Amino acid sequence: MLENYFPVLLQIAIAAGFAGITLLISVMLGKAAPRNPIKDSAYECGMLPEGGPQPRFSVKFYLVAMLFVLFDIEVVFLYPWAVIYKDYVTAVGPQILVLAVSFVAILGVAFAYAWRKGALNWRD
Repeated sequence: MLENYFPVLLQIAIAAGFAGITLLISVMLGKAAPRNPIKDSAYECGMLPEGGPQPRFSVKFYLVAMLFVLFDIEVVFLYPWAVIYKDYVTAVGPQILVLAVSFVAILGVAFAYAWRKGALNWRD
């Protein structure tokens, strides 16, 4: 059974060996440049860095972003439902509509909860 994995293991060994040899040759043949404050400063499109780092984002931004992704992904689950709806209703019955309405109702309750807790308010 090992002969089935031999090509993959060989490719991994060759890739790791090539990376290691390349790094080793770079260290051995490359010359170390003298360090100075200008070399160690951040490079921003040729402009000298001015001021401090950017201010931190509010936690609210991340919370709203996560809620957007959550509800966006949940709505994506409605597309396959819409594609098979007509065929499913003719084959089985209207219970697929009840399932979809309950799914949307759960999303609505979650949205109302997030809204009531103030998770979607940017001004706080």
